[in-house]
Amino acid sequence: MAVIFEKTKALTDKTFHYCPGCTHGIIHRLVAEVLEELNLTDNAIGVAPVGCSVFAYDYFNCDMHEAAHGRAPAVATGIKRVHPDNAVFTYQGDGDLASIGCAEIVHAAMRGEKFTTIFVNNAIYGMTGGQMAPTTLIGQKATTAPLGRDENHAGLPLKVSEMLATIPKAVFVERVSVHDVKHINQAKKAIKKAFQLQMEGKGFTLVEVLSTCPTNWGKTPVESLKWLQENMMPYFPLGNFRTPEEV
Repeated sequence: MAVIFEKTKALTDKTFHYCPGCTHGIIHRLVAEVLEELNLTDNAIGVAPVGCSVFAYDYFNCDMHEAAHGRAPAVATGIKRVHPDNAVFTYQGDGDLASIGCAEIVHAAMRGEKFTTIFVNNAIYGMTGGQMAPTTLIGQKATTAPLGRDENHAGLPLKVSEMLATIPKAVFVERVSVHDVKHINQAKKAIKKAFQLQMEGKGFTLVEVLSTCPTNWGKTPVESLKWLQENMMPYFPLGNFRTPEEV
């Protein structure tokens, strides 16, 4: 019997721990499919940070390294410099990358470190209890902002892709979403491009993925997908912000 569809071999058989409706699982699969399609699975080294994806080392069927909260880019820098021929990637949430790890990601991009970052933006701290993140929207409620984020108190949400796109050695920066099939396919193309450019030695690459957090948003999975489209996408517009042609 012909095999029409099968699970990518770049993922293990361990069951995901993510909450129902969370799109981390979709993003994991996209990264894994890209690694397999580019024949990078046996050559890949991923760095898992602290956050919802802290157990990513259980899911990706490649070498994985754990990093302290926010320090995945620093760890990836060391790994890539020691193993320049390997495909090195970090998989980070917005609480990890945009808050405690903001300096690490900025300086990795400034140095043009040749690894890829998958940045999952769900506009809130997930694993630690739904606190306000640097990406939390104005008016959006969180456990540390029960009345909603106040611009005068907490400032505006940080647009990571736009910020990093101003850095000369960030050669590829794109924001995607995984809220429907069309956008999932577009997200995969961006992730594949980021890894291809890394392996060509072009420089630092990052793909920001808009994601949902039904548990901490207090919504159903379906409501969360709609909320992402109606609230996150207007403030965090999808698109490519940096390509090698602009470098």
